[in-house]
Amino acid sequence: MKRLYASLLFIFYMLATMAWHGEVTVSTPASKMVLTAEEGGTLYIIYYGTGMATSADSLKKDCKRKPQPALPTFGTDDLQQPIALQVAHSDGCQNTELHVEAYENIVNERHTTHIFTLKDNVHDFQIRLFYKAYSHVDMIETWTEIVHHEPSAVSLNRFDSAVVPVFSDEAWLTHFHGEWAYEARMVQERLTDGIKTIANTDGSRNAQTSMPSLMLTLGQSPAENSGTTIGVSLCWSGNYELRTASVAGERHLLMAGICPQASHYMLDADTTFATPHLAMTVSESGMGGVSRNFHRWAREEGMLHRGVKYGDLLLNSWEGVYFDITEKRITDMIDDIADMGGELFVMDDGWFGSKYQRDNESALGDWTVDVRKLPGGIRALTKAARKRKIKFGIWIEPEAVNTKSCLYEQHPDWVLKKKGHRQTMGRGGTQLLLDLTNPDVQAFVVDMVTRLLTENPEIAYIKWDANVPMNNYGSDYLPLSRQQNIYVDYHKGLEKVLRSIRERFPDVVIQDCASGGGRANYGLLPFFDEYWLSDNNDALQRLKIQYGASMFFPANAMATHIGSSPDHTTGRRIPVKFRCDVAMNGRMGLELQPKHMSSDERRQVMTAIADYKQMRQTIQCGEMYRLESPYSEDGFCATQYVGNGECVLLVYKTDNADEGLTARLRLQALQPDGLYVFEEKNIENGKPACSIDGKTYSGEMLMDTGLQIPMNGDFASRVFLLKRL
Repeated sequence: MKRLYASLLFIFYMLATMAWHGEVTVSTPASKMVLTAEEGGTLYIIYYGTGMATSADSLKKDCKRKPQPALPTFGTDDLQQPIALQVAHSDGCQNTELHVEAYENIVNERHTTHIFTLKDNVHDFQIRLFYKAYSHVDMIETWTEIVHHEPSAVSLNRFDSAVVPVFSDEAWLTHFHGEWAYEARMVQERLTDGIKTIANTDGSRNAQTSMPSLMLTLGQSPAENSGTTIGVSLCWSGNYELRTASVAGERHLLMAGICPQASHYMLDADTTFATPHLAMTVSESGMGGVSRNFHRWAREEGMLHRGVKYGDLLLNSWEGVYFDITEKRITDMIDDIADMGGELFVMDDGWFGSKYQRDNESALGDWTVDVRKLPGGIRALTKAARKRKIKFGIWIEPEAVNTKSCLYEQHPDWVLKKKGHRQTMGRGGTQLLLDLTNPDVQAFVVDMVTRLLTENPEIAYIKWDANVPMNNYGSDYLPLSRQQNIYVDYHKGLEKVLRSIRERFPDVVIQDCASGGGRANYGLLPFFDEYWLSDNNDALQRLKIQYGASMFFPANAMATHIGSSPDHTTGRRIPVKFRCDVAMNGRMGLELQPKHMSSDERRQVMTAIADYKQMRQTIQCGEMYRLESPYSEDGFCATQYVGNGECVLLVYKTDNADEGLTARLRLQALQPDGLYVFEEKNIENGKPACSIDGKTYSGEMLMDTGLQIPMNGDFASRVFLLKRL
């Protein structure tokens, strides 16, 4: 809200409502969408792409560009067409036929919002279809608002946010799947006739299996730097469906929105229902171009703070001590990260509980300090951090409760539950989700966080975790006639909670964690500063996780930590330099016990911290270029960041069977006539810099001819800072 008020002080707007004039072009700096209709008829999309090679009239006549309804509904003449809206009206009628009633646009210095009002031909039922086109980044956000004035509630049986037509003989889908500790794994496949569905029905963690984001490459197989590519991401934290429907190998349709499974939403009269926004972009520069469009939009519009902002270098206690927290262990870790050059310490799970002690999966909901572990309370820890001139952070999981807790004993009606059935428990056999459809529960969560931060004003960082799916479908708060609203209303309640907390504490850094990357979505990032990619800190596997995440999320949104060796998830032993270098691809931190490091490892980490802080702004806030994929058969992976008049190059060996030089790396976005000097960073203890260190090359040579990097030994990695002379 504060951001909205601030924006209103600096913008001017023009609001024009008019009769339909037949055609509207929705434009960003490098993309266009053309919509058309006959007055009082159906609204169609006739084009979406980077530019119009032919006129709108020619597009209409092109058989392959058959006009696509902007919001195909159930009940029209074409029952074979996939639909985006299906409604059971108050009179039982299942048919909806929408016609254009009005058009308006709102213009300010950052975006133009086009609003089409569509109305059913029979019922007092209305849709407002929004297209927000940004003037400074190549992104369109689209969504709908549904309202009706029928005699009683209507049932929204399908209510997609948007439809994106794709006109191409060949289209390839790139999407991202996984599971706990195996997130964001890339899958690429050619679209064939039929419907392809990507969905998540976890209930609370919508990226735990599949990310709500995908890319479509037209006319060729996916490539990093070439090919017309569309990218979309659904800005929603709950259950979703992304569907592609392909017809005759030449027309493809993308539909995106809330998953209708067990979510036939009952909408009362005179109540407006807003669907999640779908962020969409298109680029002629392949997947890399789509990624950079998303990164720019995220930093300017899609995340909490507008503009470039990088994160503090932290140590998190989880893999260091797990639940076994004591005041001495925590203050020792504070001393360690301060000595190594860090800026923030975060105390993870295990710090709370009174009647029930948090030594295992119990006490969630009882957010009072366990004085048996921390006799001096949180203030003793913030005092220790202040003395060492670093910040202090803390872990919470406020959406969940354990049956072994005082909160559950006092409010058993506050949890989601299967009425009349055995409850399905989460972690430890005692964990349940609180019912965030209930305003009393929302107030409890807001008050808990407010009390924690008010009583401990030096807390600068919160790790907000979410570790349990919505296994139990039932609410004591919602009436029986509205039980099917749970999946949606839970997340609307969560948004209300987060909005209230952010209004009170806009400057506290909050990490979005959900069993790792289970909530990697732009529905929640407007309330968070970063998200935790994965509980898997195995640096070799992290390369693929970070690669997939970077397709849609900028480096300053991704928490990337140096883990232990052997890794706590895979058991793999990886040299500390490689672990450090991999963690540089984001908001670098540590997730280990410093006391368990050798003196050599500690020195290497201190070198990495000092070097990373020199390059941090370029990495976290610069333009990212993926030079070599970890999926490549070349056995190497490489990433480049450009900004602040400099460039950072990170190179990794992914196949230890290979020796010698990398494949030829062609850098991106340099000045052709510029001269760049290479400075190797985070050099391995006791070893000289590689042969490239100190050498100067022209931008033209680095981009056209490229460079091979010496990569000898297992788990070899190199980090270079390139400065233009």
